[in-house]
Amino acid sequence: MNLDELVALAAQGESETLEFKRSTSELEAGLRTATGFLNSGLGGYVLLGASTDGRLPGMHVSDRTIQDVANGIRQIEPASGIRIEPVPVDEHKSVMAIIVPASELVHTFRGVPYQRIGNTTDRMPQDAFQQRMVEQAHRGNRWEAAPAIGCSLADLDHNEIRRTVDEAVRRQRLTDPGTQDIAELLLGLGRIEHGQILNAAMVLFGLSERLQVRYPQCMLRLGRFRGTTKNDFIDNRQVIGNAFDLYQRAQKFWIDNLPVAGRVVPELFERIDEPLYPPEALREALANALCHRDYANEGGAIDIAIYDDRLEVVSSGPLRFGLVADDLRRPHQSLKWNPLIAQAFYLRGIIETWGRGTLRMIELTQGAGLPEPEFDANRHSVTVRFRRSRYVAPSRIELDLTPFQQEILNAVATLGLASLGELLGAMSADGASRRTLQDNLQKLKDMNLVDVSGRTRGAKWFLKTIK
Repeated sequence: MNLDELVALAAQGESETLEFKRSTSELEAGLRTATGFLNSGLGGYVLLGASTDGRLPGMHVSDRTIQDVANGIRQIEPASGIRIEPVPVDEHKSVMAIIVPASELVHTFRGVPYQRIGNTTDRMPQDAFQQRMVEQAHRGNRWEAAPAIGCSLADLDHNEIRRTVDEAVRRQRLTDPGTQDIAELLLGLGRIEHGQILNAAMVLFGLSERLQVRYPQCMLRLGRFRGTTKNDFIDNRQVIGNAFDLYQRAQKFWIDNLPVAGRVVPELFERIDEPLYPPEALREALANALCHRDYANEGGAIDIAIYDDRLEVVSSGPLRFGLVADDLRRPHQSLKWNPLIAQAFYLRGIIETWGRGTLRMIELTQGAGLPEPEFDANRHSVTVRFRRSRYVAPSRIELDLTPFQQEILNAVATLGLASLGELLGAMSADGASRRTLQDNLQKLKDMNLVDVSGRTRGAKWFLKTIK
């Protein structure tokens, strides 16, 4: 580094990758920051002989100074590849640049881990340190890349394997292997090593009867609840299957259980039926869960819960690599916990662009006029929550509501205050008479769902209660 480069660097000001220290009197604090730079995965620079305002007065640098800094760096474990470089700023003084490389490991200084947040260095919380250690161990010994002990090619769905290769070739994401031999196809996909299939192959292509015995974590729990709590089930299922099978099963479940949100265009008196939630956004959430969840936990699963006011996709395992829930709302680096599984979803065209799944969900819900999805994460799971904004008539209050009564409710919700004539014009039911509409409005009023203001021709109906 020369002086011009140093000046340009200092002009950027302190940040998540740059720290100024006046002299070696602050060396210990500087080395804590260097450790934080390592643990951020970004690297950075600590400049000894720089003022907090970015000026470069420098300091006297002797062989002893260099030795002291080098000895301090040796107390950062594991060894990090940090370099030191004196940069002269005048005839007598230099700035000592501590150049910190990017690292995927977790480092400590004198046995203590540190983290860098913005331009501040703090001790890393214990739970965050433990999580990082798990991630570090995972990189060298990923569960998905381990041999599927006791399993063979006979435990796999061969048609699913061929379908994956054919689709990848069609999308020009693989070259045609020129064979239909299952062992050779798996070898080309990287899901078999030394003749032994990997855990990833079982997760992606395993037969359900075999997964039930050896891989109970390949489970999808599906629930449709009445109301907004889990107190009352309408539908409750558990299925075990490979990731592609679960992907299809989940979509069928929400097609069967999600109501269609109808809206009336007053000027045209036409009813437009639309999905309650954008199907593509739901598929993104499901694919993310299947690709990034923790499969090493045999008690884990993916849950899809449909309530009257929301839909939730919950996957077992925390967010990894230092991500927090808020990071999912903005561009973030795509770090894959299960790269072999994620790659297969990419080859099939289920996921397209790395690291944009959550941003795509936001774009799709915004485009549909819905609230942005909510992202929650804790030590045990990650939840994606979709909320509706349009009114959808209930199917049951004390008694089952008829489709005509549900259509009335949706029309009242859309039109707001509506006369009998306006409602009659908004009905799509063939042969709906004024008397039939009046009778059903009275029934809905008795159920405390609608009410009326005014009398005779001036009467206006409105939605009273949403349950």
